[in-house]
Amino acid sequence: MDASSIWRRCAIAGDNGPDHSFRQRVTIKMTDSNIIVAVESVQKVYDTGLKAVSDVTFNVRRGEFVSLLGPSGCGKSTLLMMIAGLLQATSGSVSVDGQKITGPRKDISVVFQSSVLLPWRTILENLRLPIELLGLDPGTFDDRARYLLNMTKLSSFADALPSELSGGMRQRVAICRALIHNPTILLMDEPFSALDAMTRDEIGLELLRIWDREKKTVLFVTHAIREAVFLSDRVLVMAQRPGRIVEAIEIDMPRPRGLEIQETDRFNAYVGELRKLIDASHML
Repeated sequence: MDASSIWRRCAIAGDNGPDHSFRQRVTIKMTDSNIIVAVESVQKVYDTGLKAVSDVTFNVRRGEFVSLLGPSGCGKSTLLMMIAGLLQATSGSVSVDGQKITGPRKDISVVFQSSVLLPWRTILENLRLPIELLGLDPGTFDDRARYLLNMTKLSSFADALPSELSGGMRQRVAICRALIHNPTILLMDEPFSALDAMTRDEIGLELLRIWDREKKTVLFVTHAIREAVFLSDRVLVMAQRPGRIVEAIEIDMPRPRGLEIQETDRFNAYVGELRKLIDASHML
């Protein structure tokens, strides 16, 4: 896989359901202008000798929603933190818009597994935190903060404390906080893993609505196959440690997507295909 093209693999169910699925490979031409993230031959080896990520190469298109899917411990989060500039690769390179990542960048935001809100601050004050850390005037971003809270149906909780919100609501606040300074790229490290199934579905729909409106590039880490299919334009399947990408699956389903799409044959064909790839990766 290189900067000019990427193999795309599709699993598309026929009219008679997933048993009649077929796969095809097509080449997608990528120009420099539509590649925003380029990961080239990246490896991460810790001081203990543990190899977490091995020879990973992929590109992300501008405005694309890409999921990193794989079992726990396969290096998904490590890879995400290298893209965020919070960890340094042992070898290889990560670049954004042609510039090599050497540390955290203002145009990249991260949403973690926990909302990590400051409990003594109100919701609005929590949203102001990145602005303060960047040395900007928080007051100039209040309109943006209230816009995001309104978009996520949290405007009436601006003066509430995090303890007064549910887990799902706190994660929505975390997403708003990540978007407050209008970054180009949103990195999400299993942000819904602690939520119950119904809340997870609800916030997944909310995320797609935000992504569509904000036009961000999203790289989303998950080990939930159905979640990856529902959210993504493309799913990168990672094998067990040392983490490496074994397949890139293009999710060819229309948008916007509602939860009802999860009952379709095409959706379940993708789920079945990804499950086979994950199972096969365990034997590599």
